[in-house]
Amino acid sequence: MIVVAVATTVYVARNRATPFDFSLQGSTAPAARSFDHFDFSTYWLATHGQPNLAVHGQAAYLVDLDARQVLWERDPETSRAPASLTKLITAMVAVDDAGSLDRTVEVTRQATQVVPSVMGLTAGERLTVKELVEGMFLDSGNDAAEALASGIVPRDRFIRQMNQKAKSIGLTASHFVTPSGLDATGHGMSAHDLAHTAAYLDAYYPQLAAIASTRDIVIAATSTHKAFYPHNLNRLLWTYPGATGLKTGLTDNAGGCMLATAMRGGRHLIAVVLNATGYSTADAALLLDYGFRVRPTRGFGPLMGGS
Repeated sequence: MIVVAVATTVYVARNRATPFDFSLQGSTAPAARSFDHFDFSTYWLATHGQPNLAVHGQAAYLVDLDARQVLWERDPETSRAPASLTKLITAMVAVDDAGSLDRTVEVTRQATQVVPSVMGLTAGERLTVKELVEGMFLDSGNDAAEALASGIVPRDRFIRQMNQKAKSIGLTASHFVTPSGLDATGHGMSAHDLAHTAAYLDAYYPQLAAIASTRDIVIAATSTHKAFYPHNLNRLLWTYPGATGLKTGLTDNAGGCMLATAMRGGRHLIAVVLNATGYSTADAALLLDYGFRVRPTRGFGPLMGGS
């Protein structure tokens, strides 16, 4: 039978009037996932280079959000401990789960045991998602982050959702273990991913961006919680003309971190500085100053080659 099969194959091949035609034209590639990649082009760097700025951070990234151009970078793709910059993802997932900033969340005992706590929550208090985000963004409250992560859905599910959120919006060097950003093995984000996250939050969560840009907030006492007075730790909001946010961070592994946003003359810039203890705010201001001095435009062709 084998001999017959081989002979038949040879005969067909020799006597076929037209050759076998194999083509991929009819095949269909899987549809691309639908999210805004916020790809940042390196066209400006390729054509202009970057000055030798006295930036102390081990990683740094400066982006013109309107032109989608990278203006300055240092090791933007390495995943590093991001400290409280993590809380941007925490806030977005909390809003996704809650469906509204007005949803009430009861503070669990476990949430109050995180060290340092910062906001000063007490177990059993009930606050809105908005109030917890205010304490999480301004005071950088780790207790507020834990309250959001355990008061809407189970905490382990919330952490999974943080990682799912990162993938769904196109982050490629981020993984989350805690909602607060306290040091933990495997917990990290890259400077590029942080700029991407800031752009995404500004575009799709404007209410969260507005909270991050607020200097001071008074959360009046109610029958379900005491009064709180969140004070924004981002000194650029007081000292840098045009500063609009966004978040500071500091842990042993992360060092001093800053994710700064600013707007002047209709231009929007994002500066990321990682591991620059004692210099993160100054580094961010230096990067922003440079960014506002230059005038990038969108690069030739589609902006698909981010760093």
